Amino acid sequence: MQTHYYELKVTPSLPLEYYYDFINTVFDEAFEEDENSLILRSQEPLEDIAWAIENFTQALGLKLAQEAHVTLELEKRKHEDWIAQYQQSVQPVEVGSFYIRPSWHAPKEGLIDIIIDPALAFGSGHHPTTASCLEAIDTYVDASKSVLDVGCGSGILAIAAAKKGAVVDACDTDEVSLEHTQQNCLQNSVTMRELFLGSASNAKQTYDVVVANIVADVLGFIAHDIARVTRPKGVVILSGILDKYEANVLKSYKNLELLARIQRDEWVTLVMQKGE
Repeated sequence: MQTHYYELKVTPSLPLEYYYDFINTVFDEAFEEDENSLILRSQEPLEDIAWAIENFTQALGLKLAQEAHVTLELEKRKHEDWIAQYQQSVQPVEVGSFYIRPSWHAPKEGLIDIIIDPALAFGSGHHPTTASCLEAIDTYVDASKSVLDVGCGSGILAIAAAKKGAVVDACDTDEVSLEHTQQNCLQNSVTMRELFLGSASNAKQTYDVVVANIVADVLGFIAHDIARVTRPKGVVILSGILDKYEANVLKSYKNLELLARIQRDEWVTLVMQKGE
């Protein structure tokens, strides 16, 4: 075994969510979220990954027409079985009737068991937006519902809806996310009716509940598509919204009625209903 490994700490000025898909594309090992940073670890040098992230940040700033910068801290560290340390740091999360746990923890009696071995904390129930969405799914999803998870990521929200008995479709614009969702579905013994590449614009069905845990800007871009695939009287769960962008999202979805607002830290989840 190698005596050293490499650690890259990525601290961007923009929300971390902008970086998840890109890092999953260029880096095929586990990484974790630590407050306002993402931490990548590998037996291989990470200079090329750092260079790619720096260039991605510049391109992202141009795309969003706002200032964007990233602090990159690359270190060579002694190997102290960091995978085992990481596993010890990831604890189960209880949200409503759900118990989300990595496979190295035991299930909890009386709660709906969801197994997610996280590549990063986001998508494993630890991030406030994921927890808030699970809370909303627990309230608004049951066996009589059909559900679409837009931007499924790890698949945790789609799996939660399926374990409530719903018929579930899920989609993501990233093929790696679809692979992770499929793997997690198998681990949790649930099946998606359809798992497809793309967004709500590619959906061929309409749904009782549509869940989108993305970022505020993207939620605004796809508002028309979300409304189109939601059935009359259907529920829309929107998350990934920093509270300072909440008004923009509400404006994009002004034709829907606000049913509930869930805030954890600076993150907001909006539960809305389409008219008849």
